[in-house]
Amino acid sequence: MKERQDEVMQIFEESGALLKGHFVLRSGLHSGHFFQCALVCQMMNHVTRLAELTLEKLKNIEFETVVAPAMGGLVIGQEIARLSGKRFIFLEKVDGNLALRRGFKIRPTEKILITEDVVTRGGRVREAIDIVHNLGGKPVAVSVIVDRSDDGVDFGIPFLHLSALSFPTYRANDLPDELASIPVTQPGS
Repeated sequence: MKERQDEVMQIFEESGALLKGHFVLRSGLHSGHFFQCALVCQMMNHVTRLAELTLEKLKNIEFETVVAPAMGGLVIGQEIARLSGKRFIFLEKVDGNLALRRGFKIRPTEKILITEDVVTRGGRVREAIDIVHNLGGKPVAVSVIVDRSDDGVDFGIPFLHLSALSFPTYRANDLPDELASIPVTQPGS
């Protein structure tokens, strides 16, 4: 387990994807650390390795389709689907909410793996789970590269991560002085 986490962190460090500064996360919380998975995902050898590690953790989970919320889960989700020989579809933002578009369909009771890059509070994953349920599918697991929730999320289905890292997060009105003194950077999520 520790070896897997060390390997994931090495991949993040090699690709410059663990950023330090002052960031506002999609959750609205502030942090001194940001996982810019897009920097990892520009190197397909890293993506393939992360997908292989994910599939090792998913060996007891039966799924037919991989669903990824845009943007974070797209590259890793597609690689997980490719390596497992499964179908891949994605949800995209429409007026700030996720939606299934482009002619994608989910069959009744279709077993769905939801995959994402990073989870802090899990809002987009919960939204994806709700969409799959509402369309008649059956979410069977959630996989992420980095869980930074500090064990703070429960999706009601198995939640598998490659790395669990808990950097402190803060509400905007409760920033420590050292973070408040740094300008906010929004690298995109």
